[in-house]
Amino acid sequence: MATYVFSDVHGHHKTLERLLETVQPSDEDEIWVLGDMVDRGPDPVAVMKTCRTLPNVHILMGNHEDMMLDFFRHPHDPSISFQWELNGGYTTKTGLASLSEHELIDLVEWTENLPYGAHVTVGGRSYLLVHAGLRPLNFSSRSRWTDATMDALLRYQSTEDVLWIRDEFWCQPTGFVDEQGNGPIVIAGHTPVPYVEDLVRGGDEYDRPARNDDGECQIMHLGASDATGGVADRWAIDCGAAGGAGWGRIGIVRLDDGAEFYESILEGE
Repeated sequence: MATYVFSDVHGHHKTLERLLETVQPSDEDEIWVLGDMVDRGPDPVAVMKTCRTLPNVHILMGNHEDMMLDFFRHPHDPSISFQWELNGGYTTKTGLASLSEHELIDLVEWTENLPYGAHVTVGGRSYLLVHAGLRPLNFSSRSRWTDATMDALLRYQSTEDVLWIRDEFWCQPTGFVDEQGNGPIVIAGHTPVPYVEDLVRGGDEYDRPARNDDGECQIMHLGASDATGGVADRWAIDCGAAGGAGWGRIGIVRLDDGAEFYESILEGE
């Protein structure tokens, strides 16, 4: 059994389908989706349906799913509708409008119950999974991490942070990984890797640039230092799909061996 993680598909269903065909996860594999299935791309509803039906899938709330839900919580508030559309919600709104009432209610209610964070252990290494990032709070430099302490860390995070945080997460160590390299790594999307690189440039260490030699976005690992035993304590996995063709890709990482799989957004998808 393998464990895969991806994030921020943003409505690019055809690209996701090609990538899943390449990866070919088995029915025994575990898949984590870190939110932002919707908005901007042409077919967000199809992305939600595909993600929902993947084998052994676990899907977290992203800020764009939360904006979608806000629209349905306050359908007569024009400011909420405008804010959602300003952030690319038009394609999602159009796709949802094509559903039957039963399908719409089912999909919205399913989205409302998505969790905001999780943790998983693969090969003896623990990972904290959230959409945008975490604040250290008073959990820094724990000598011993357990399921209970990781649950507590996630429970005490604010919804605003796990959905929207940027600078305060990417620009400083989490403090979760100690000098022996023990402790959970945080994997997050939300901030496209070129923006992460700009945020930390000249400061925190990262293993490689946000773009490869062909100019394509790639997953980045940040924070490896003597204080972390050489272990990167944050992984940025949003490969810019929101930017569309010519700029973004969808990336999937396999936690068992760190293998990465990518598919570029093509014109019209």
